[in-house]
Amino acid sequence: MALDALPTLNMHDRRANPEAFAKAMGESYAQFGFAVVRDHGLDPAMIERALAATKAFFALPEDVKRRYQVKGGGGQRGYVPFGTEAAKGADKVDLKEFWHVGRELPAGHRYRAEMPDNLWPAEIESFERDVYTLYAALDKLGLELLGSIATFLKLPENFFEGPVKDGNSILRLLHYPPTPPNPEGIRAEAHEDINVITLLLGAEEAGLQLLTREGQWLDVAPPEGAIVVNIGDMLQRLTNHVLPSTSHRVRNPSAERSHLPRYSIPFFLHFAPDYLIETLPSCITPDNPNRYPTPITAQGFLMERLREIRLA
Repeated sequence: MALDALPTLNMHDRRANPEAFAKAMGESYAQFGFAVVRDHGLDPAMIERALAATKAFFALPEDVKRRYQVKGGGGQRGYVPFGTEAAKGADKVDLKEFWHVGRELPAGHRYRAEMPDNLWPAEIESFERDVYTLYAALDKLGLELLGSIATFLKLPENFFEGPVKDGNSILRLLHYPPTPPNPEGIRAEAHEDINVITLLLGAEEAGLQLLTREGQWLDVAPPEGAIVVNIGDMLQRLTNHVLPSTSHRVRNPSAERSHLPRYSIPFFLHFAPDYLIETLPSCITPDNPNRYPTPITAQGFLMERLREIRLA
Protein backbone atom coordinates (compact mmCIF):
# COMPACT_ATOMS: atom_id res chain seq x y z
CA MET A 1 0.00 0.00 0.00
CA ALA A 2 1.36 3.44 -0.90
CA LEU A 3 2.63 5.57 1.96
CA ASP A 4 0.46 8.45 0.81
CA ALA A 5 -2.70 6.35 1.27
CA LEU A 6 -3.48 8.11 4.56
CA PRO A 7 -5.03 11.43 3.46
CA THR A 8 -4.34 14.81 5.03
CA LEU A 9 -7.43 16.85 5.95
CA ASN A 10 -7.55 20.61 6.36
CA MET A 11 -9.50 22.23 9.20
CA HIS A 12 -10.16 25.24 6.97
CA ASP A 13 -12.34 22.87 4.93
CA ARG A 14 -14.29 21.98 8.07
CA ARG A 15 -15.23 25.58 8.60
CA ALA A 16 -16.04 26.12 4.92
CA ASN A 17 -17.97 22.88 4.32
CA PRO A 18 -18.62 20.90 7.53
CA GLU A 19 -20.49 18.08 5.80
CA ALA A 20 -17.74 17.43 3.25
CA PHE A 21 -15.05 17.53 5.93
CA ALA A 22 -17.02 15.11 8.13
CA LYS A 23 -17.43 12.72 5.21
CA ALA A 24 -13.73 12.79 4.36
CA MET A 25 -12.72 12.34 7.99
CA GLY A 26 -15.22 9.52 8.56
CA GLU A 27 -14.05 7.70 5.45
CA SER A 28 -10.43 7.96 6.60
CA TYR A 29 -11.44 6.52 9.99
CA ALA A 30 -13.57 3.76 8.48
CA GLN A 31 -10.61 2.62 6.36
CA PHE A 32 -7.62 3.30 8.62
CA GLY A 33 -8.88 4.25 12.09
CA PHE A 34 -6.59 7.27 11.65
CA ALA A 35 -6.76 10.73 10.10
CA VAL A 36 -4.16 13.46 9.60
CA VAL A 37 -5.33 17.04 10.20
CA ARG A 38 -3.51 20.24 9.31
CA ASP A 39 -4.32 23.94 9.84
CA HIS A 40 -5.89 22.99 13.16
CA GLY A 41 -5.25 26.37 14.77
CA LEU A 42 -2.96 25.25 17.61
CA ASP A 43 -0.31 27.88 18.33
CA PRO A 44 3.12 26.48 17.30
CA ALA A 45 4.81 28.53 20.05
CA MET A 46 2.50 26.96 22.64
CA ILE A 47 3.42 23.49 21.38
CA GLU A 48 7.11 24.34 21.42
CA ARG A 49 6.92 25.55 25.03
CA ALA A 50 5.23 22.32 26.13
CA LEU A 51 7.83 20.28 24.27
CA ALA A 52 10.65 22.24 25.90
CA ALA A 53 9.10 21.56 29.32
CA THR A 54 8.85 17.87 28.40
CA LYS A 55 12.53 17.66 27.46
CA ALA A 56 13.54 19.54 30.59
CA PHE A 57 11.70 17.11 32.84
CA PHE A 58 13.09 13.96 31.26
CA ALA A 59 16.61 15.41 31.49
CA LEU A 60 16.32 15.44 35.30
CA PRO A 61 18.18 12.76 37.30
CA GLU A 62 16.34 9.48 37.70
CA ASP A 63 15.95 9.84 41.47
CA VAL A 64 14.37 13.27 41.01
CA LYS A 65 11.91 12.00 38.40
CA ARG A 66 10.90 9.11 40.63
CA ARG A 67 9.82 11.52 43.37
CA TYR A 68 6.80 12.20 41.15
CA GLN A 69 5.78 8.57 40.72
CA VAL A 70 2.40 7.91 42.36
CA LYS A 71 2.43 4.44 43.87
CA GLY A 72 -0.91 2.69 43.40
CA GLY A 73 -2.18 5.47 41.14
CA GLY A 74 -2.51 3.39 38.00
CA GLY A 75 -0.12 5.73 36.22
CA GLN A 76 -2.87 8.32 35.86
CA ARG A 77 -0.89 11.28 37.19
CA GLY A 78 2.76 12.21 37.39
CA TYR A 79 5.73 10.12 36.32
CA VAL A 80 5.70 6.56 34.99
CA PRO A 81 9.25 5.16 34.85
CA PHE A 82 10.97 3.52 31.90
CA GLY A 83 10.00 -0.11 31.37
CA THR A 84 6.67 0.03 33.23
CA GLU A 85 3.91 -0.09 30.60
CA ALA A 86 3.33 -3.00 28.24
CA ALA A 87 0.88 -3.43 25.40
CA LYS A 88 -2.10 -5.70 26.09
CA GLY A 89 -0.92 -9.29 25.76
CA ALA A 90 2.73 -8.33 25.20
CA ASP A 91 5.50 -10.27 26.96
CA LYS A 92 7.96 -7.35 26.93
CA VAL A 93 7.59 -3.83 28.31
CA ASP A 94 7.78 -0.77 26.06
CA LEU A 95 11.03 1.20 25.86
CA LYS A 96 9.62 4.49 27.12
CA GLU A 97 8.91 6.69 30.13
CA PHE A 98 6.15 9.28 30.41
CA TRP A 99 4.35 11.92 32.46
CA HIS A 100 0.57 12.19 32.77
CA VAL A 101 -1.51 15.33 33.24
CA GLY A 102 -5.26 15.14 33.84
CA ARG A 103 -8.14 17.55 34.13
CA GLU A 104 -8.09 20.15 36.88
CA LEU A 105 -11.32 19.92 38.86
CA PRO A 106 -12.65 22.22 41.61
CA ALA A 107 -13.00 21.00 45.17
CA GLY A 108 -16.15 18.96 45.71
CA HIS A 109 -16.56 18.00 42.06
CA ARG A 110 -18.39 14.69 41.62
CA TYR A 111 -15.51 13.16 39.63
CA ARG A 112 -12.77 13.91 42.16
CA ALA A 113 -12.68 10.28 43.31
CA GLU A 114 -11.85 9.07 39.80
CA MET A 115 -9.67 12.03 38.79
CA PRO A 116 -6.92 12.87 41.32
CA ASP A 117 -4.93 16.08 41.56
CA ASN A 118 -2.12 16.74 39.12
CA LEU A 119 1.51 16.77 40.14
CA TRP A 120 3.84 19.53 38.93
CA PRO A 121 7.64 19.22 39.07
CA ALA A 122 9.04 22.00 41.24
CA GLU A 123 12.34 21.86 39.34
CA ILE A 124 10.80 23.38 36.17
CA GLU A 125 9.17 26.71 36.89
CA SER A 126 7.04 27.02 33.73
CA PHE A 127 6.03 23.34 33.52
CA GLU A 128 2.50 23.67 34.89
CA ARG A 129 1.62 26.74 32.85
CA ASP A 130 3.09 25.53 29.56
CA VAL A 131 1.79 21.96 29.76
CA TYR A 132 -1.72 22.68 31.03
CA THR A 133 -2.19 25.41 28.41
CA LEU A 134 -1.61 22.74 25.79
CA TYR A 135 -3.99 20.36 27.61
CA ALA A 136 -6.80 22.92 27.44
CA ALA A 137 -6.17 23.68 23.75
CA LEU A 138 -6.22 20.01 22.75
CA ASP A 139 -9.35 19.45 24.85
CA LYS A 140 -11.11 22.19 22.87
CA LEU A 141 -9.86 20.96 19.49
CA GLY A 142 -10.87 17.39 20.32
CA LEU A 143 -14.45 18.46 20.96
CA GLU A 144 -14.53 20.23 17.59
CA LEU A 145 -13.30 17.07 15.84
CA LEU A 146 -15.89 14.99 17.69
CA GLY A 147 -18.52 17.29 16.17
CA SER A 148 -17.38 16.15 12.71
CA ILE A 149 -17.43 12.51 13.81
CA ALA A 150 -21.00 12.97 15.06
CA THR A 151 -21.96 14.50 11.71
CA PHE A 152 -20.43 11.53 9.87
CA LEU A 153 -22.44 9.17 12.09
CA LYS A 154 -25.61 11.20 11.28
CA LEU A 155 -25.94 12.30 14.89
CA PRO A 156 -26.49 15.86 16.09
CA GLU A 157 -23.21 17.77 15.85
CA ASN A 158 -23.25 18.40 19.61
CA PHE A 159 -23.89 14.72 20.45
CA PHE A 160 -20.56 14.23 22.23
CA GLU A 161 -20.62 17.44 24.27
CA GLY A 162 -22.44 15.84 27.20
CA PRO A 163 -20.56 12.50 27.19
CA VAL A 164 -17.12 14.15 27.28
CA LYS A 165 -17.95 17.08 29.59
CA ASP A 166 -15.41 16.99 32.44
CA GLY A 167 -14.09 13.77 30.88
CA ASN A 168 -11.13 11.88 32.28
CA SER A 169 -8.82 13.00 29.47
CA ILE A 170 -5.05 12.61 29.78
CA LEU A 171 -2.13 14.48 28.24
CA ARG A 172 0.90 12.20 28.00
CA LEU A 173 4.42 13.58 27.65
CA LEU A 174 6.43 10.73 26.14
CA HIS A 175 10.16 10.12 26.06
CA TYR A 176 11.73 7.22 24.19
CA PRO A 177 15.45 7.20 25.16
CA PRO A 178 18.19 6.22 22.71
CA THR A 179 18.04 2.50 22.00
CA PRO A 180 20.99 0.20 22.71
CA PRO A 181 22.17 -2.40 20.20
CA ASN A 182 19.83 -5.40 20.08
CA PRO A 183 17.28 -3.98 22.57
CA GLU A 184 14.77 -6.16 24.36
CA GLY A 185 11.43 -5.07 22.91
CA ILE A 186 10.53 -1.96 20.92
CA ARG A 187 9.66 1.63 21.76
CA ALA A 188 5.91 0.89 21.76
CA GLU A 189 4.55 -2.55 20.91
CA ALA A 190 1.43 -2.89 18.76
CA HIS A 191 -1.64 -1.70 20.66
CA GLU A 192 -4.93 0.12 20.41
CA ASP A 193 -5.75 3.20 22.49
CA ILE A 194 -8.25 2.87 25.33
CA ASN A 195 -10.04 6.21 24.98
CA VAL A 196 -12.44 7.98 22.59
CA ILE A 197 -10.02 9.71 20.22
CA THR A 198 -6.31 10.49 20.49
CA LEU A 199 -4.78 13.72 19.22
CA LEU A 200 -1.05 13.23 18.64
CA LEU A 201 1.42 16.02 18.14
CA GLY A 202 4.12 15.00 15.68
CA ALA A 203 7.47 13.69 16.86
CA GLU A 204 10.81 14.89 15.56
CA GLU A 205 11.88 11.28 15.06
CA ALA A 206 9.93 8.85 12.86
CA GLY A 207 8.63 5.48 14.00
CA LEU A 208 4.82 5.57 14.23
CA GLN A 209 3.13 2.90 12.10
CA LEU A 210 -0.46 1.67 11.79
CA LEU A 211 -1.61 -1.79 10.79
CA THR A 212 -3.74 -1.77 7.64
CA ARG A 213 -6.66 -4.10 7.01
CA GLU A 214 -4.38 -5.96 4.63
CA GLY A 215 -2.01 -6.72 7.51
CA GLN A 216 0.77 -4.36 6.42
CA TRP A 217 2.52 -1.76 8.57
CA LEU A 218 2.03 1.73 7.14
CA ASP A 219 4.31 4.60 8.18
CA VAL A 220 2.41 7.57 9.60
CA ALA A 221 4.45 10.64 8.68
CA PRO A 222 2.24 13.74 8.88
CA PRO A 223 3.30 17.00 7.24
CA GLU A 224 5.10 19.45 9.51
CA GLY A 225 2.61 21.13 11.84
CA ALA A 226 -0.16 18.57 11.29
CA ILE A 227 -1.60 16.30 13.99
CA VAL A 228 -2.60 12.65 13.86
CA VAL A 229 -6.05 11.81 15.26
CA ASN A 230 -7.03 8.18 15.79
CA ILE A 231 -10.03 6.26 17.07
CA GLY A 232 -9.81 4.62 20.50
CA ASP A 233 -11.46 1.50 21.85
CA MET A 234 -14.25 3.40 23.64
CA LEU A 235 -15.47 4.95 20.39
CA GLN A 236 -15.01 1.67 18.54
CA ARG A 237 -17.24 0.01 21.13
CA LEU A 238 -19.84 2.80 21.02
CA THR A 239 -20.03 2.61 17.20
CA ASN A 240 -20.00 -1.20 17.04
CA HIS A 241 -16.74 -1.05 15.02
CA VAL A 242 -18.15 1.28 12.35
CA LEU A 243 -15.20 3.43 13.41
CA PRO A 244 -12.35 1.00 14.16
CA SER A 245 -9.62 1.31 16.76
CA THR A 246 -6.53 0.38 14.77
CA SER A 247 -3.38 -1.33 16.02
CA HIS A 248 -0.34 0.92 15.88
CA ARG A 249 3.21 0.85 17.19
CA VAL A 250 6.40 2.87 17.45
CA ARG A 251 9.20 0.86 15.90
CA ASN A 252 12.83 1.16 16.93
CA PRO A 253 15.02 3.56 14.99
CA SER A 254 17.58 2.57 12.40
CA ALA A 255 21.11 1.91 13.67
CA GLU A 256 22.36 5.30 12.50
CA ARG A 257 19.61 7.09 14.48
CA SER A 258 19.49 4.84 17.54
CA HIS A 259 21.51 7.39 19.55
CA LEU A 260 18.68 9.93 19.24
CA PRO A 261 15.77 10.17 21.71
CA ARG A 262 12.18 10.51 20.55
CA TYR A 263 9.55 12.76 22.15
CA SER A 264 5.85 12.91 21.38
CA ILE A 265 2.73 14.30 23.06
CA PRO A 266 -0.58 12.42 22.69
CA PHE A 267 -3.82 13.73 24.19
CA PHE A 268 -6.15 10.87 25.11
CA LEU A 269 -9.68 12.29 25.07
CA HIS A 270 -12.02 10.35 27.37
CA PHE A 271 -15.68 10.20 28.22
CA ALA A 272 -16.81 11.31 31.66
CA PRO A 273 -16.24 8.49 34.18
CA ASP A 274 -19.95 7.69 34.65
CA TYR A 275 -20.85 7.81 30.94
CA LEU A 276 -22.45 4.52 29.93
CA ILE A 277 -20.88 3.15 26.75
CA GLU A 278 -23.86 1.54 25.07
CA THR A 279 -23.86 0.62 21.38
CA LEU A 280 -25.46 3.29 19.21
CA PRO A 281 -28.67 1.85 17.70
CA SER A 282 -27.81 3.41 14.34
CA CYS A 283 -24.61 1.32 14.24
CA ILE A 284 -26.47 -1.98 14.63
CA THR A 285 -27.58 -3.65 11.38
CA PRO A 286 -28.31 -7.21 10.20
CA ASP A 287 -24.79 -7.25 8.71
CA ASN A 288 -23.26 -5.73 11.84
CA PRO A 289 -25.12 -7.13 14.87
CA ASN A 290 -24.47 -5.68 18.32
CA ARG A 291 -21.08 -6.91 19.49
CA TYR A 292 -21.54 -5.39 22.96
CA PRO A 293 -25.00 -6.13 24.34
CA THR A 294 -23.83 -5.39 27.89
CA PRO A 295 -23.03 -1.69 28.46
CA ILE A 296 -20.12 -0.56 30.62
CA THR A 297 -19.23 2.76 32.19
CA ALA A 298 -16.22 4.63 30.87
CA GLN A 299 -14.51 4.30 34.26
CA GLY A 300 -15.18 0.57 34.39
CA PHE A 301 -13.78 0.14 30.90
CA LEU A 302 -10.71 2.25 31.73
CA MET A 303 -9.85 0.27 34.86
CA GLU A 304 -10.29 -3.01 33.02
CA ARG A 305 -7.78 -1.92 30.40
CA LEU A 306 -5.31 -0.37 32.84
CA ARG A 307 -4.99 -3.75 34.51
CA GLU A 308 -4.32 -5.36 31.13
CA ILE A 309 -1.44 -2.98 30.34
CA ARG A 310 0.14 -3.34 33.82
CA LEU A 311 -0.58 0.19 35.06
CA ALA A 312 -3.18 -0.89 37.63
